[in-house]
Amino acid sequence: MAIITISRGSYSRGKEVAEKVGKQLGYTCISRDILLETSKRFNIPEIKLVRAIHDAPSVLGRFAYGKEKYIAFIEAAILQHFKENDTVYCGLAGHFFVRGVPHVLKVRILAEFEDRLASEMKRKGIGEKEAANLLRKDDEERKKWSKYLYGIDTGDPILYDLVIHIKKIGVDDAVEIICKTVGLQHFQTTPQSQKMVEDLALAAQVRAALVDLKPDVEVQASDGSIRIHTAVNESKDMAVVKEMEKIGKSIPGVREVTTEVRPIDPVD
Repeated sequence: MAIITISRGSYSRGKEVAEKVGKQLGYTCISRDILLETSKRFNIPEIKLVRAIHDAPSVLGRFAYGKEKYIAFIEAAILQHFKENDTVYCGLAGHFFVRGVPHVLKVRILAEFEDRLASEMKRKGIGEKEAANLLRKDDEERKKWSKYLYGIDTGDPILYDLVIHIKKIGVDDAVEIICKTVGLQHFQTTPQSQKMVEDLALAAQVRAALVDLKPDVEVQASDGSIRIHTAVNESKDMAVVKEMEKIGKSIPGVREVTTEVRPIDPVD
């Protein structure tokens, strides 16, 4: 039992790899499904979230605390799936939410620019120059997206356990490598690592429930005990703190809620 995250650029065949890995291992494979879940909670059309992936700073900037809400909702959706284990997630930054969890195999799929270019030209019926410009723009926007939202460059190899270049190593070869690697003892779920994911998932559910009320809230969880961290104007916002505690206690799985409040810096 494990979790596999697969990060890839456009037309790198990463989705094909993910689907084949899921089929071979009997794992659930998720990708665009997360956007559908998030769009409902974010209350904006899915197409805007699709565009947000390519142009996050400008699209999400049109919404009050757009960045914070997007992260809160998509994190909650992804971690709910990860709680079940036996999951392949194909998309940007899925590994960001489970940093430090031992039973997550983090994979990056790369492909030759020329091969990606040919796929872009064929799919869209466009010329080489136009396709090349679109690919470069897409790559740059994906990089901006991950930097803006999560402060990471998804192209950095240090973030992954495996980086596979689809060329000499074909799709089926990549699938075999991933399936064999995830079978190693290092990536097997333990009670301790499962608890880590469950705590992260519960904290994410609470934060998603609170983000409209207090977008800058931070939440930690341990065995159903929730700790909320936030900054407030003590003379005005203590009612908000009480409301946060009430909302937190209403989330299934939460046993108790404590709040750590720090005063807002007058300079702010």
